[in-house]
Amino acid sequence: MLEETVGAIRKRCARRPAVGLILGSGLGALADTLHDGTVIPFRELPHFPQPGVEGHAGNLIIGELEGAALAVLQGRVHLYEGWSPAQAAYPTRVLARLGVHTLVVTGAAGSLRAEFGPGDLMLIVDHINLLGANPLAGAGGGELAERFTDMSEAYDRPLRDLALRAAADLGIPLRQGVYIALLGPSYETPAEVRMCRILGADAVGMSVVPEVIAARQLGVRVLGLACISNMAAGMLPQPIRHREVIVAAARACASLGALLRALLPRLAALGREGGGARA
Repeated sequence: MLEETVGAIRKRCARRPAVGLILGSGLGALADTLHDGTVIPFRELPHFPQPGVEGHAGNLIIGELEGAALAVLQGRVHLYEGWSPAQAAYPTRVLARLGVHTLVVTGAAGSLRAEFGPGDLMLIVDHINLLGANPLAGAGGGELAERFTDMSEAYDRPLRDLALRAAADLGIPLRQGVYIALLGPSYETPAEVRMCRILGADAVGMSVVPEVIAARQLGVRVLGLACISNMAAGMLPQPIRHREVIVAAARACASLGALLRALLPRLAALGREGGGARA
């Protein structure tokens, strides 16, 4: 399946991307800034899952930004749409097979801390997987690489250091925290929010984790950035609405775009852990 998908991509674009970027809810506009981009709708790629949620356009765009060869996933699929963890991780595995050695994952997230507000960027330092599933479980989970993948540093420390320095140089406040993934699609209850805080999480979302696990299995380095789109349930006396989440995430696009532009040349110059591709 991977060979068929990658073959279809290479027929459309010969460029070999070094860095992959996954854009979450409301963040897809960043892909429009690529130079000389080749746009391939997910629906035109064999075996590629297609998102059905507002704010996820469903395109693969391969081009250049700040001189770095980049493959961008404009949107993602979620387990709450009915996709399996392996299907949610499939685009990440395609990026690895294309030659991507570093993956930047982004997504909208609800704040679990009073000092993290809508429009803030949070550098993900670790995650907690409460999706109830793992893309390495089940048949085929160990075919591409070692099934029992080390996750002690899921989010690469040198990449985090690069991001912190770049944000400081640009004057962009960059929070740091733990991302917790719940299945959704309903937003969390106030009791669940309290549970997440007790567990040590700082922001809550419904994605990111399957992609990160799949990337780490294949030796792809990961940088995670969460765009705080709302205060989690119970923190403010008002309901959470999906449309408002998308609008708030879009407001963070300017800061996210500036940070990525500063980071991309440095990320592209790095290599994959342990040498060549393992996807």
